[in-house]
Parts: sequence; structure tokens; C-alpha cells
Amino acid sequence: MKFIIKHESKGRIRIHAVQYRMTYVQADTLLYYLHSQKEITFAKVYDRTCDATISYAGDRERIIELLRNFHYERAEVPTGLIETSGRELNNSYQEKLIGQIVFHYARRIILPYPIRVCLTMLRSVRYLWKGLKTLAAGKIEVPVLDATAIGVSLLRNDFNTAGSIMFMLGIGELLEEWTHKKSVDDLARTMSLNVSKVWMVSDGQEVLVPTTQIKAGDEIVVHMGNIIPFDGVVTKGEAMVNQASLTGESVPIRKTLESTAYAGTVVEEGELTILVKEVGGSSRFEKIVTMIEESEKLKSGVESKAEHLADKLVPYSLGGTILTYLLTRNATKALSILMVDYSCALKLAMPISVLSAIREASLYNVTVKGGKYLEAIAEADTIVFDKTGTLTKGVFEVSAVHHSPMEQEKLLEYAALAECASSHPISKSLQKAYGKAIDRSRVTGIEEISGHGITATVDGHAVAAGNSKLMAKLGVEYHDCHCVGTIIHMAVDGQYAGHIVISDVVKPHSKEAIAQLKKAGVAKTVMLTGDAKRVAESVAAELGVDEVRSELLPADKVAQVEKLLAAKGKHEQLAFVGDGINDAPVLTRADIGIAMGAMGSDAAIEAADVVLMDDDPLQIAKAIKISRKCIGIVKQNIVFSLIVKFGCLALVALGIANMWAAIFADVGVMVLAVLNAIRALKYKD
Repeated sequence: MKFIIKHESKGRIRIHAVQYRMTYVQADTLLYYLHSQKEITFAKVYDRTCDATISYAGDRERIIELLRNFHYERAEVPTGLIETSGRELNNSYQEKLIGQIVFHYARRIILPYPIRVCLTMLRSVRYLWKGLKTLAAGKIEVPVLDATAIGVSLLRNDFNTAGSIMFMLGIGELLEEWTHKKSVDDLARTMSLNVSKVWMVSDGQEVLVPTTQIKAGDEIVVHMGNIIPFDGVVTKGEAMVNQASLTGESVPIRKTLESTAYAGTVVEEGELTILVKEVGGSSRFEKIVTMIEESEKLKSGVESKAEHLADKLVPYSLGGTILTYLLTRNATKALSILMVDYSCALKLAMPISVLSAIREASLYNVTVKGGKYLEAIAEADTIVFDKTGTLTKGVFEVSAVHHSPMEQEKLLEYAALAECASSHPISKSLQKAYGKAIDRSRVTGIEEISGHGITATVDGHAVAAGNSKLMAKLGVEYHDCHCVGTIIHMAVDGQYAGHIVISDVVKPHSKEAIAQLKKAGVAKTVMLTGDAKRVAESVAAELGVDEVRSELLPADKVAQVEKLLAAKGKHEQLAFVGDGINDAPVLTRADIGIAMGAMGSDAAIEAADVVLMDDDPLQIAKAIKISRKCIGIVKQNIVFSLIVKFGCLALVALGIANMWAAIFADVGVMVLAVLNAIRALKYKD
């Protein structure tokens, strides 16, 4: 692929693709390729001009090399990403907006006046009918005001004013529709599972095919380290599967013939052939779109107040118009009063603020399911966390090696070799920590003692690896460990050689997440877990969590949340953060339920109000800051609209402002309110 450098500065380059035109698919393919490169920090592709802007960190020559190696046919892009791209949507609405503006002014210049009058009257029918329907329903709301303004202008033969009003309303409707659809599509695309291909069994052979081709009854092969994409039954193979997304527990489950396999779980060891029972991937995007559209009914309190306020202003606007005409007998001045309406600014800017904030949160991999929850998380005072899979990774790793006379590397080597025949997660963590290939020929006489550990002969030495019970059974004097986790005591030739500590690993950003939440004004952080008290208190102390409740069953977690809810203030909000099916009841009971979306279960995601799509708890603080900024913008728009409205009313009443000034001010307020609303997209940490 050939590119031309149009402009560049340090860490930034603008390129032009040498081709006649760039399709939407090509633009999305190039964008995905650029985003997938670790050296590139930001990229944007302009399909209309065949240009791309790239920000990068590192060597410039590396970026040039990446561009030289790019080709549309060779780039592997998830099918779902192309199919659900919002590029075509944005371009179509841009064309609509430009077309609407151009047509409005071209019509005034080109068309004869009689034809313009006829078109204006035809266009007015929709607004007049909508106003009459609202009035017939016993409501005096914005459609009535719009219909009145247009109708009065038509009766006065002021067709230009009527046309201007409808033009303004049309632009507002288009902007609102565009923002709405883009927000929904962006959120759905964020939440969708973009698994591009899967290995399918065909005529006894493994064939790599798109996931969209898989149907119920097909057999697929899932290799070690891969996610199981569909629900099904194991027909061949054996594997250890991490089901933390379902159970919340970190210990993998062995799957054998006839075992049930669940979508979203991970094959950690082994390989499985699965008979697909249910295919949900093809409709996942549509289901998510439906969910988001339903969530929009859950408006925030301040958003609902703004909309109600807009409708409440209508009777006063009509009353002021009638009163002005009765006092002055001046139809122009009365119509000017009627035109001073900022309900459209309130009704348009409020949802744009919320949707913009939701979309901005989605860029940080946070999905908020409605304005109601956006406002609630802004007021979050207490954050309650599940431990496994939420604050910790839910995987075992060697966290410490305490050796006695034997060197650390030798101790790990003997432990890994002694445990080489076991597929238990603890054994795998020892082998991983050893980091070298296992020579099984060096090991003989492996014996597993249930509930104790393993004994074996390694290089002619009697090696025992297990818990304190094993040491006591062998008569070996061992040393207790102050560290928290699973302790593997080691004995070599009957002598104590030290111990290895294996523990669940804390997520890299968990400690920072707790600190950022406190910085954001969260008064209390609590951790709930089924782990032992000692383990739980150690993790809580490491992370800086205020309170910890341990050794809890799922039902106990609900009870603990109930107690915290009963103790909180009237205007305070409690959020619970969890990941598994066992967390679903707690997510539902909390004021705000926050679920892990990457490895979290579908049940948890559906029960939650907010979803962390990358499972990073650090994003919670960002979501709080974004939501607070959004609510602040909504309040700003309400105050601004009201101040200008009453100010303009005063100017009209004094005869300083006329009808056209009122219309201009109305449009100006709407534009400024919308621009202010879009500031929710500009969150800075």
C-alpha cells in the first residue's frame, strides 16, 4: 500500500492513501490496523479525503514500516467490527444536515415565491397536526407551541417566518436523531463480542471459519488459551476451564466428555471439541442495541426535571403572547413573545449531554445503561467490591519463595518437577514460575497423597511438596509463613528445604482505583469475599479498602449490602462491583450495580447498571468524574436557557427586541446549549 506524507511533527503524522476513493470498509480496516499497533497511540481515518492522522510514541521509522506493510486484503479485522461500524451512519447524517441547509437557502434563491408558499404550507401540516393531537390529549406542551407559532405566521401571511421556524425545528430533530443513533451504535459496538473466527470440524479436519457461519449442531475446536465462544457439550478432549466469569471463583474446572461448556469461559489447559447448542453471537449486537434503547427510558432526575420544565414553560409563553396582544393590539410584538421559547434548547441539549457523557464513558470501556444511572454514580458515596475477579485477577501465581539451605531456583525446580504430572492450577503455577521445559525423565515414583500433597524422586532425591499435614505425616519439622496464600512446604531427603507461597494476584490498577475513588470523594470502600479472613484482610490492607467482610456465601453478600443500604444517608448512593453469576442478586439490590464485562457472566452484565468492558476497576473513578461533569453541564444549560429566555422577554416587552431577534436568540440558545452539551465528550483526567 502506498501512502504520501502530507504533514508531520514530533509524534504526529498525517498521511494520504494513494487511491481514487476509500470505501467505508477500507477506512475501518485501516483504522483497525492502526489501532492494533502498540506504537500508535491515536489514529483517525478520513474516508472522504483518503487521509489519516496518526499519533505515535517511539521510532518514526517503525511507523513508516508499518504503513509500508499494510494492505487491505492482508489485514485481519473482526467481522462484527466492520458490520457494526458507525462510519456510514455518520456520513449519511452529515450529508442530510448539509443537504437540509443547502436546500433551505437554495429554495429561497431559486424557487419563485408562489412555489415557496405552497411548499411551506405542505411542510406545516406535520407540525400543525402534531400540535392538534397534543392539544386533543389535554396537554399544553412544546408541540402546541410549535404549531401555534407556525400557524400564526401562516395566518399573517408571513411565510418566511413560518419556514424559518420549521427549518430550525428540522435541524434540531436531525441533530437529536443523529446523536441518539450514534450513541447507541457506539455503545453497542463497545459491548459486542467481536470474535472473528473459530476452528470448525469439517470432514474430520479443522477449518478456520467466521463465527457468523457457525450454527447449532456444528462442532468447534477450542485450543488452550482461547475463549469458548458458544454454549455446547464436550464431544472430545479434556481441559481445565476457567469459569470465573460464571462462578466468581478462580480455580479452573475440569471438562471431560459430555461436560457442558459455557460461552465466555476460557480453556487454560488442554483442548476441547464442542458440539454447539446455542448460537447467540449473530444477534448479540441487535440485543444490545435494544437494551440501550430501553435504557434511555431511565432518565436521570435532573434530565426529567429539565424536560418537565420545558413543557411547563409552554402555557406561560402562550399566556404571555395573548396578554401582550390584548394590551398592545400589536400582533408582531405578541408573536415575538411567542417566539421566545427555549424549550427546544432544553429538550435537545439535555439528552445530548447524557448521551455524549455515556459515549465518552464508553471510550474508557465503561458502559452506562441510562441517564438515571449516570446521575446515580455521580452521587456514589459507598463503593462495595467483590474480591475474586474484581479486585484480583482470579488466577494463581507464585508470590514468594522462602528457601532454607537450598537455593531459590533449585527449590522451584524440585517443586515444578515433583508436580509435573498434575494439572492442578497450583501445579501449573509452579511450572510457570520455574519457566523452563520439564524433563519428565528426571522424575520417578510420583505419588499423590490426597489432601496432603505429592512425593516423588527427582534426580535420585526424595522430594515432598505439600501442606503442613504432609510435613507432619513425614515427620519433617517445618516453618510457618507470615505471607497470605497457599503455602507449599518442601522437604528434600527428609530435610525441610523451605516453602513457596501461591496466591491470587491483585489487578495492577486495583490499589490506584481505590485511591482515585477516595480522591473523587467516595466516603467508604468495602470488600466482600468468600475467602478466609486472613486472606481477605491482607488484600484489603494492601489495596487500602476501608472495610472487609470475609467468608461470605452469595446470600451473605446480599445481607451485607442490605445492612450498608440501611446505614447510608437519604441522598447517598451505594454501588456494588462484581463479576460472576453469584454476584447478580447483589448487583440488582444495590443502588448502582457495576459488572465486569470482559470476563464477567452474561447474568452479571444484564443485572448491572454499569459495565466495565475491560474489567479495570480504575475506570470507575473516571465514570464518576464524567457523570459529575455531565450533570453539571445539564444544570448549566437549564440556568443559561432560563436567564436568556427571561432576559429576551424583557427586551421584547420594552420594544428593544423584535420577532426576528427573538427567533435568532432562540436558535442561538439552542446551538450554544448543544455545543455546551457536547463538552461532555471532552473529559480530561
